[in-house]
Amino acid sequence: MDFWDTFWLLLIFIPLLLVWGFALVDIFRRDDLAGWLKALWVVVVVIAPFFGTLVYLIFRPPGATPDERKAMDEASRDFVEKYAPTDSAQQLALLSDLHDRGKLSDDEFNAEKSRVLAHDPKYQGQHQSASS
Repeated sequence: MDFWDTFWLLLIFIPLLLVWGFALVDIFRRDDLAGWLKALWVVVVVIAPFFGTLVYLIFRPPGATPDERKAMDEASRDFVEKYAPTDSAQQLALLSDLHDRGKLSDDEFNAEKSRVLAHDPKYQGQHQSASS
C-alpha cells in the first residue's frame, strides 16, 4: 500500500463512510419522519451513498428529536442548579463583576441590584424600618 492509497483511505473514504453511517442512524432515530419517508430516505442513501447522503443532510428536518430536546433541557437545568448564585450576596458579587467588566451599564446594574435586594427578606426588613 503506497502513500496515496493510505491518504485516500484515511482522509477521504473513512470520513465519508462515517457521514454515511450518521445519516442512516439519524434517519432511524428521527420520530418526526413517517415510516414510508424513512424507507424512502434509506433507499436513496443506500442506492446513491454520496449523493443521497448529501441530499439528506441538506434537506434534513431541522431540530432535535424529543429525546434529544429532553436531554438538552435536563443538562441545562443541571448546569443552572450547579452554577447559579443561590443567595443575594453571590448575586450582587456577580452583578458587580459584570458591571466592572463593562458588560452591564449603570442603569442595568442599578435595576438588577434593586431587583435582587427587593427579593432579599433581610434587606426588606431594614428598608421598611428605615422608611418608617
